[in-house]
Amino acid sequence: MKLIGLTGGIGSGKSTVAKMFEAMGVPVYNSDKEAKLLMNTSENIKDGIISIFGGEAYQKGILNREYIAKKVFTDKNLLSQLNAIVHPAVKEHFHSWVKDQDHPYVVQEAAIIFENGMQDRYDATVLVTAPKEVRINRVMARDKVEEQDVLSRMDNQWDEAAKMALATYVIHNIDLEDTKRKVQEIHQVFLKE
Repeated sequence: MKLIGLTGGIGSGKSTVAKMFEAMGVPVYNSDKEAKLLMNTSENIKDGIISIFGGEAYQKGILNREYIAKKVFTDKNLLSQLNAIVHPAVKEHFHSWVKDQDHPYVVQEAAIIFENGMQDRYDATVLVTAPKEVRINRVMARDKVEEQDVLSRMDNQWDEAAKMALATYVIHNIDLEDTKRKVQEIHQVFLKE
């Protein structure tokens, strides 16, 4: 079974592309969703997060995402510490999930594959991109946040050109029908390989 890494900067539309793969019957593992779940259910992860961020990190046993987000998006050291706790747990959970799948390939949707040097873990990578202004507008509309909030999140991710140089496939997600066609083309390639 082939492992495919699906990534893209904030607002690029990688979740939209993931849903397109899913609609074709491809098992998709959403790393962000699973990480959030693990941060709320794993006592080891909870203890680690509390040791870094203090008791305010959880409210009534649930991760205080807004509090954590404000801390990590302005402090790359805190972000690295959080990732050092969460990423190994997600990696282990993903490999366990893969064993239960029965398909020629699976997709792992993850925001920072290239930033973390994880591209070599996959048989191929798919990068979803969109112009910066489009991405900013999408995130502002989706998350009801100000432009500056989006820009500060973008500052923690590589620029598109650096990621494009490493990606096996690039999907420019501007027109939904074009994106869908490209996903179908890539899907056919993965089925034949």
